[in-house]
Amino acid sequence: MDEDVQLGRLAAEQRARVLIDGQLEAAGWVVQDRRDLNLFAGQGVAVRESIMAPGHGRADYLLYVDKRAVGVIEAKPQGTTLSGVEWQSSMYAEGLPAEVRLKALTVDGRLPFVFEASGSETHLTNGYDPVPRARRIFAVTTPATLARFVREAEADPENPTWRAKVAHLPPLDVTGLRPAQITAITGIERSLAEQHFDRSLVQMATGAGKTFTAVTAAYRLLKHGGFRRVLFLVDRNNLADQTLAEFGNYRTPDDGRRFTEIYNVDKLTGAGMLTSTHVAISTIQRVYR
Repeated sequence: MDEDVQLGRLAAEQRARVLIDGQLEAAGWVVQDRRDLNLFAGQGVAVRESIMAPGHGRADYLLYVDKRAVGVIEAKPQGTTLSGVEWQSSMYAEGLPAEVRLKALTVDGRLPFVFEASGSETHLTNGYDPVPRARRIFAVTTPATLARFVREAEADPENPTWRAKVAHLPPLDVTGLRPAQITAITGIERSLAEQHFDRSLVQMATGAGKTFTAVTAAYRLLKHGGFRRVLFLVDRNNLADQTLAEFGNYRTPDDGRRFTEIYNVDKLTGAGMLTSTHVAISTIQRVYR
């Protein structure tokens, strides 16, 4: 029988579980039933229907990374407004049974990574953020990424995530910058630090130095702001070439080296992106192919 037909015959919540199981496995998780628990099966193990402490129910998935419990997933049918179920996943994150808590990673008494998922949408609350809240993400986070989040938080407890780091950027060196560029860069950084909005818009006149402004902002965020990668979108291929040249010509304000001597800048191709890429330049069409 066709898999889509079989999936369609399942109850809504069961369908979501099947989809989430597949997404977890695609992201590198080993998905197990509680009775088959084996934390040596992989770096990341997702355990279905984990029984929590009395009064805290069952977590749809309890996530282990490097043999430590680090997060939970609350699974809901497709179409569910995930922001309405955050209280449930938070309850699981705080309700660890004693035997799990012994080998768990907690932040302020709760697991740091709290997910809500429906198979078509995924939200993540990162407990290391200065003001943790659920945010929509593109896909289920890999075990390696969560492990990196933990390493970075343990290495810099005062500023454990990029959202913490951008609130403490060093003063902008305004040498060679035009007033409009200074306003734009400080505005971007203030918006990121305040976290009132998920997006920001910089509007500058033709010839005002938009690309140079963007390169300067990217450099500061990569060096000081905890960013690992920047996607630079253009609408035409010739602009991608111009942007690549602009990054190559940019001299950093601290030691005068070229941007490309410090960070890898590449155009996105049909072969995909190198893991070593720090700035990926692409047309919108290429991103969605």
